[in-house]
Amino acid sequence: MILVLQHEACEPLGIFEDVLKGRGVPYRYCRLFKEEPPEDMDGYTGLVILGGPMNVYQEDEYPFLLEEDNLILEAVQREIPTLGICLGAQLIAKALGARVYKGKKKQIGWYPLRMTGRAGEDPLFSGFPGELKVFQWHGDTFELPDGATLLARDDLYHQAFRYGKAYALQFHLEITKEMIEDWISQYDDEVEDERIDTGKIAADTRRYIEDLNRRGRRLMEGFLRL
Repeated sequence: MILVLQHEACEPLGIFEDVLKGRGVPYRYCRLFKEEPPEDMDGYTGLVILGGPMNVYQEDEYPFLLEEDNLILEAVQREIPTLGICLGAQLIAKALGARVYKGKKKQIGWYPLRMTGRAGEDPLFSGFPGELKVFQWHGDTFELPDGATLLARDDLYHQAFRYGKAYALQFHLEITKEMIEDWISQYDDEVEDERIDTGKIAADTRRYIEDLNRRGRRLMEGFLRL
């Protein structure tokens, strides 16, 4: 059974859910936005932490963020495979003692990603090309935790790392075309404030989404093998 921490209704497992259902792997959403407690990792063989619009340092407004810190540390210490996406990646970094902070600029849309040399020998990222386009939606970023292996980056930020059996991805490999359209609608204030070109996002989505979904399925297959 995989525990899935969900911070917003519009940010589900996406393409990852197709893989879990196709493989018959049981999973349970813990809907933190409905104040469902995250419990502990007893009885779970994996942990997935999804994205969300909040910041990891907003514990006063979102007390469950502190509970997530403890849950992540428990999973890491027990060597339970863990996967964090966007906010989930920042939470892993924070739980491991790394600084999470406001980035130089928000990344919303499709951006180039470069894999490091260590990614080629990684069980989740081996077979990925040296550079690919991925979907991003974040304003915060993270420093690399002590002892972590950097797997991907771009010109501005660390984008993915591994620590033991924990993986942190700043970008959205789980995203679907429908989710992108929903986020643009749900987060319309941010889209307007940042003057995001939604037409370009739509065109890029048509161009890159099929390849991204293929990578996302492959990564989740690798995660399940852990």
